[in-house]
Amino acid sequence: MNAPSRPPRTLDRSAPAPGPSAAAPGWSDRVLAFAAESHVRAAALLVALCLVCFLPGLASLQPMDRDEPRFAQASKQMLETGDLVDIRFQGEARHKKPVGIYWLQAASVAAGEALGVPGARTRIVLYRLPSLLGAVAAALLAYWAALAVLARRHALLAAALFASCLMLAAEAHLAKTDAVLTACATAAFGALARAWLGRERAGEGPRAPLPAAPLPALTCLAFWLGLALGILVKGPMVPMFVGLAALPLALRARSGRWLLALRPWPGLALALLIVAPWFLAIAWKSGGAFFGEAVGHDMLGKVGGAKEKHWGPPGAYLLVFFATFWPGAAFAALSLPFAWRERGTDRVALLLAWIVPAWIVFECVPTKLPHYVLPLMPAVAILTVLAAARGALDPARRGARAVAALVVLIPAGLTLALAYAGWQLDRTLPWAALPLLAASACVAGLAWLAFARGNPERALATAILAAALLTPGVLGLAQAALPALKVSPRLAAIRDGLACPDPRVASLGYREPSLVFLIGTDLATPNSGPEAVDFLNAGGCRLVFVEERFAPDFKAAVGAAAPAPSVAGRVLGFNINGGRRVDLTAYAVIP
Repeated sequence: MNAPSRPPRTLDRSAPAPGPSAAAPGWSDRVLAFAAESHVRAAALLVALCLVCFLPGLASLQPMDRDEPRFAQASKQMLETGDLVDIRFQGEARHKKPVGIYWLQAASVAAGEALGVPGARTRIVLYRLPSLLGAVAAALLAYWAALAVLARRHALLAAALFASCLMLAAEAHLAKTDAVLTACATAAFGALARAWLGRERAGEGPRAPLPAAPLPALTCLAFWLGLALGILVKGPMVPMFVGLAALPLALRARSGRWLLALRPWPGLALALLIVAPWFLAIAWKSGGAFFGEAVGHDMLGKVGGAKEKHWGPPGAYLLVFFATFWPGAAFAALSLPFAWRERGTDRVALLLAWIVPAWIVFECVPTKLPHYVLPLMPAVAILTVLAAARGALDPARRGARAVAALVVLIPAGLTLALAYAGWQLDRTLPWAALPLLAASACVAGLAWLAFARGNPERALATAILAAALLTPGVLGLAQAALPALKVSPRLAAIRDGLACPDPRVASLGYREPSLVFLIGTDLATPNSGPEAVDFLNAGGCRLVFVEERFAPDFKAAVGAAAPAPSVAGRVLGFNINGGRRVDLTAYAVIP
């Protein structure tokens, strides 16, 4: 006689969290209740939060060496040459990433030119707009993905927790691939979640061999567009994320047929229609060199060894997670016992499949950069809020208050670090930023206090408020008060101040991509003092920047050169990428 089947373990998405929040509603309860009354309100609140965190500093932050100006310069050269297939940085082929982000940046700059923005091609803010929009889209898509697991109020809280994290704010400020990639990955995961949980809604249980009815067309479209656009932005990363999540879920269900709800045949056809034209064009134009460089050198090179000195040991992502996912990191750590205990439920299994396999892969790869795990952070936020909604973030648990106190560490540490950096580099303090930084630390302290009093939901909302104070303070105000970090913009200002128009420019010693982006594609890079002098004597209005370590060689080569170069300016600063002070003198020959 067969034993009766046990009903699948599920979590009630509508059950309120136990604790004092229901008995003593505060400001966070009222805000969440108001915004959760409709999707429009929830989306409006998320967009407002994103703009507060992402807009300050978007235009004033200097091009951040080295990756950002490489992307921006390659996009600028597309506009200069009209070649929208090949990707180049000056004369060098840049066959590391597909074309998607370059097209978005070039379109943004072209729109700026059409609207009459002066000097649009050297306005880094225009190249950052796709990242800004990608980060906002990632936050909204995180809300959509969370709705598959949580009630509207908690889905909003999870999306806000993700939107306020420091890593997303940083990527929204950089003209790179990662914010857009995260939006693509989150769209795909939101659809995958609905396919997986659709089995439960059909009453088929976690071991169901058959899929539920096909998902709505827009859900399937989100999945396949996320994959296709993700491939155009960063190659195989989104398919890898989805595959690493789908595999353990299929093993758990003992079948992968639930994936048929995503309508794979028309979806694959659509994805191929989107991605194939450019890949065929670049294969023809580069003679196959793109695939050898992108796959053989860039991707496999990162797997086999640390690229560009970005090595890190296993566990490095867990260590920096407490900074990159601030303000939610400490609360995410407290949700781990809940995740382990509920790993057998469909919702928690889904979130763990989203996070754990890809995280393990990144920890095993020698090349480590903090933003690699950004597409996994929406799931971390959802899991954290799910634990809070189920009353699993218990301050009475041993060590819980101490772990939660880490929420104060980042704003307090950044305040001290920025004050120290300002004094050491420029003998000044970032006075305009200090009130916001101090307020953020105080509000983070209130978040800890709310948690200690048994109200984790209010603690999360208060921590989000702390982030809304910190990121404008750091990225909007503090960086603007540190001119020592803006070496390339200050050198470009010397060029712009010359008495002659359109001078030819060279740089001896200092070769950061930001200078190429700001000065122009034709920036010369001589290798020695005599070569720099020959450049100055080649006729016309000319300018050369000489780094201090090359100054003796340059001065010896000047000799009795005619016309003798004159000193046009000097820049002392700190090169973030090299981690050292720099001293450059500008010499000009003006007919």
